[in-house]
Amino acid sequence: MSTSIANPATPPLSFQVRGMTCASCVLRVEKALKAVDGVRDATVNLATEKVSVSAATSVAASQLAAAVQKAGYDVATREVQLQIKGMTCASCVSRVEKALLKVSGVLGATVNLATERATISALASVTEENLQVAVRKAGYTASPVSDESASASSTPEAPDWLPVALSAALTLPLVAPMLLQLLGIDWMLSGWLQLALAAPVQFWLGARFYRAGWKALRSGSGNMDLLVALGTSAAFGLSTYLLLRHDQHGMPHLYFEASAAVITLVLLGKWLEARAKRRTTAALQALNDLRPAVARVLRGGVASETPIGLVRVGDLVLVRPGDRLPVDGEIVEGSSHVNESLITGESLPVAKALGDRVTGGSVNAEGVLTVKTLAVGAETTLARIIRMVENAQAAKAPIQRIVDRVSAVFVPVVLGIALLTLVGWIMATGNWEQALINAVAVLVIACPCALGLATPTAIMAGTGVAAQHGVLIKDAQALEVAHTVDTVVFDKTGTLTEGKPTLVEVHATPGSDQTEVLALSAALQRSSEHPLAVAVMDRVREDRVPVPEARDTRALPGRGMEAVVRNQRITLGSNRLLSELGLEPGALAADARRLEDEGRSISWLVREIEHGKQLVGMLAFGDTVKASAKAAVDRLHALGIDTVLLTGDTQGSAQVVGRALGIGQIRAEVLPSDKADVVAQLRASGKKVAMVGDGINDAPALAAADVGIAMATGTDVAMETAGITLMRGDPSLVPASLDISRKTYATIKRGLFWAFIYNLIGIPLAAFGLLNPMVAGAAMALSSVSVVANALLLRRWQAS
Repeated sequence: MSTSIANPATPPLSFQVRGMTCASCVLRVEKALKAVDGVRDATVNLATEKVSVSAATSVAASQLAAAVQKAGYDVATREVQLQIKGMTCASCVSRVEKALLKVSGVLGATVNLATERATISALASVTEENLQVAVRKAGYTASPVSDESASASSTPEAPDWLPVALSAALTLPLVAPMLLQLLGIDWMLSGWLQLALAAPVQFWLGARFYRAGWKALRSGSGNMDLLVALGTSAAFGLSTYLLLRHDQHGMPHLYFEASAAVITLVLLGKWLEARAKRRTTAALQALNDLRPAVARVLRGGVASETPIGLVRVGDLVLVRPGDRLPVDGEIVEGSSHVNESLITGESLPVAKALGDRVTGGSVNAEGVLTVKTLAVGAETTLARIIRMVENAQAAKAPIQRIVDRVSAVFVPVVLGIALLTLVGWIMATGNWEQALINAVAVLVIACPCALGLATPTAIMAGTGVAAQHGVLIKDAQALEVAHTVDTVVFDKTGTLTEGKPTLVEVHATPGSDQTEVLALSAALQRSSEHPLAVAVMDRVREDRVPVPEARDTRALPGRGMEAVVRNQRITLGSNRLLSELGLEPGALAADARRLEDEGRSISWLVREIEHGKQLVGMLAFGDTVKASAKAAVDRLHALGIDTVLLTGDTQGSAQVVGRALGIGQIRAEVLPSDKADVVAQLRASGKKVAMVGDGINDAPALAAADVGIAMATGTDVAMETAGITLMRGDPSLVPASLDISRKTYATIKRGLFWAFIYNLIGIPLAAFGLLNPMVAGAAMALSSVSVVANALLLRRWQAS
């Protein structure tokens, strides 16, 4: 084993490696780490699974983690979320991300301006304190997400509109003379009174811009606050200079109204922007509000109110009419209707009875329920939904990378343009006063906020409205990629069909009738839990057919079952059983062939007579197509999306479903292991593929698709693999999820377009002296508000 000697300037980086079992593993990990360029030494301890690496400062933790993973082992990591305060624009986001990435052991960091959250992936040894210190050094404040709401609610604060109102009250007298001139009234405040009104706006209400701008400057970068502080200070300083110089020689033209108005308008814009941003998180807040604080737990037959944190799996919870269910569980007593609309998007209450599962957060309608707790806290369906929506809203869409590259150079470029404007106007006109005002206009109109807000606010609004309609989007990448989908591949069973057999046809031989066939079949299967038996019993209950008693019931493995009913031995079984008994379908042969061609399962009913066996009738079973499946496929076609049916069922069964729904391509009798290959072939042909499934066997295909869409009524494996989860087994949510993706992406592009165009047009106009600083300030405030308002339009989206 080697010993690491660290340079004091670059202390060794320690982390934990999992999966090592012997000394050869240690050697392999050490070799992999030493192969990383810049690593001086590496020491691995098999007993503690600890690794210590001495490396140059240029070596990132992500490089070391990648080297270990390439060698076949796992690095212990953790994810931390921090609430960041003080960010105002895309430049701030970039600076916080850079500060976090410089922390030793951080693998990746994503900061969202709209949610004001940072999501950090780091080695397990990295502490929250280290991350918070890095954020503070960058000029911002950071706190754990879990503590934020509590601290905010416990500390009373002044109304957020108060600074805007005070600033407006002080600014209005400064702007009034300009407004009165439009009415032909010539009136002007004295210069010293203008100074007295403008100074509090500039240095008290506008102090936030100085603080944030100074922090940005100290860290070697710039932001919107720096631009506002420089621009308004220049206008205020010029006015003060002119006032002092010309005080005894008449009233000079002052610009106090411009500096005060710019600060007022920017404060107004930030207030409106904050209000609008809160509305984009309304869907997530609505989900959080579904969490009850207490549950009525039954212990010793007595119900007592218990804090939700103290409820345990297995506890019996009493839910009264009108109460919100506090836990996920199973009904052990009572029946009712439950409103699950805010969780699944299902508008109508769902009937629930003994043995049915219920979801925490849904509302009990009319009956008293006793529920056995199956999941509490972070493991409930509601908690998982909230986590999924939060993760999607905190993540960055791929298109955001363009904005990040622009914002990294935005402020330096604007400062350069302002300087060129100042110098250019002085050289061209010699009027340094006008030159300074035009340079101020350039600084004031430039707005990196709009660029930084366009993508995250649209994603927040899009994922929020999708969640309200029962569509959970796991990450921003799935949301963005889904808008390009041109082919949807459907699994059949459980996705387009109900996933359980139903009795579709009953046929009787001459001399018998359908009611007799049903009654005798039900007598044999009354005590069976087989899916086909359940289908028969459902049918006799629906048709109210009396079922006779059966005795001496016994199973015929692989063939069927038999019993004595009405003193006759009755047998119900497969084609194989019919062949073994030496019977022919006779008059039922044509119907049998038709049904088998349609993929139906056939059961034959035979009774024993004096001279042998006699065929009584035939039952045909099939899976029922979901009521909304046809409309879903039609909607996809209307969106210009091709459809493919991919199933392991027989060709006949697949053809029946495919033709009924109008699906373009049908791939039947495909093994589960081959489904992913079919998806890969479609992608290789240039298609953008979404795979829709619900079973374990669909997971590889879901992962192979550009976008995986899983039914929440299916398996957890399918949902974990998919990028989008549909909270109810309704195929109509498939086109809805793709449509909301298209609308969201269009909103992102529209927001970015206006943000870019605003700056591309506004900055040159200001540089050429065509914009007054006050107008520029109003335009800057309006740009951010308009981008967020553009995102809020998504809240009106409705599934068609």
